[in-house]
Amino acid sequence: MTGVCPNQQIEAMIAAGAITASRPVLPEQVQPASLDLRLGTVAYRVRASFLAGDGATVAQRLAEFEMHRIELEGGAVLEKGCVYLVPLMESLALPDGCSAVANAKSSTGRLDLLTRMITDGGAEFDRVPEGYAGPLYAEICPRSFSVLVRPGMRLNQIRFRSGQAVLSDADLTRLHADSPLVDGPAVIQDGLGFSVDLRLPDSDLVGYRAKPHTGLIDLDRIGGYDPAEYWEEVRTTEGRIILDPGAFYILVSREAVHIPPLYAAEMAPYLAMVGEFRVHYAGFFDPGFGHAGAGGAGSRGVLEVRCHEAPFVLEHGQVVGRLVYERMAERPTQLYGAGIASNYQGQGLKLSKHFRAAS
Repeated sequence: MTGVCPNQQIEAMIAAGAITASRPVLPEQVQPASLDLRLGTVAYRVRASFLAGDGATVAQRLAEFEMHRIELEGGAVLEKGCVYLVPLMESLALPDGCSAVANAKSSTGRLDLLTRMITDGGAEFDRVPEGYAGPLYAEICPRSFSVLVRPGMRLNQIRFRSGQAVLSDADLTRLHADSPLVDGPAVIQDGLGFSVDLRLPDSDLVGYRAKPHTGLIDLDRIGGYDPAEYWEEVRTTEGRIILDPGAFYILVSREAVHIPPLYAAEMAPYLAMVGEFRVHYAGFFDPGFGHAGAGGAGSRGVLEVRCHEAPFVLEHGQVVGRLVYERMAERPTQLYGAGIASNYQGQGLKLSKHFRAAS
């Protein structure tokens, strides 16, 4: 059946041995349209990011780049600015016709924790070809904050699909007419465009900028950190900010997004010509995100923005990215935010779950 695999199909893949793990897969790893992946017991500090490349295994290439090995049992620090490779607990033996794509989880992206999956023989990050059989690895590069990690932590996730499931612009236009995807006019071109909100209601606070010198973040400590120790508030009354090269920002989309139950979406960077910045690290939107029947009624998309070469003026309402929608192979038996631990349903401007809510 063509489309993105829902939770019940992922569970069937686990039962059939298409997904295996060094420790039993936990029920809470299975999301409406994806599977959370877990860190294994060791990390390798490497000289540089790399891909295995055609005909080579990650283990073979690791011998070229490894600097030292770190045991994660009991907790270990991954330092800001360094690159690490961590074998994941999960492995795959995909059937013919089934491929996969990975992405960082929302909390991972909001910490500027660059996390990408690589595979044996892989020529692209976060992509698994049809029929792949082998191990999975996470490449982790903390960009703003050093982090404390342990085995079993879930920093990225994987989505499985059969065939071509991406909606065309014509399909997306029809879907929006039938079930509005945003709370306003839809900008549809190679997906659903979204813009940045720099005029939030009743506040001049429009975002956060990561401080350059901060303490450690324990990824298991939820709601335990004071935002003021890690973030500078970004305020404007003009609907305009200037992004500094190398700085990392948390902003929010102007549109409240809706993902109907029979669809999934992925946030993709907009065309490079709109500006020299990256607009996301974490890109999966599950069925039910912002859906009224799952406690959402429209949820803003949080933007994880890093400016590149030159200072850049960002204006309120500027289109900065797009959502690519895909059909589900079946309706999931579990929707985002409906009876499961979904931290960002109904969200607005919001830091990761590790920080206390602003008073």
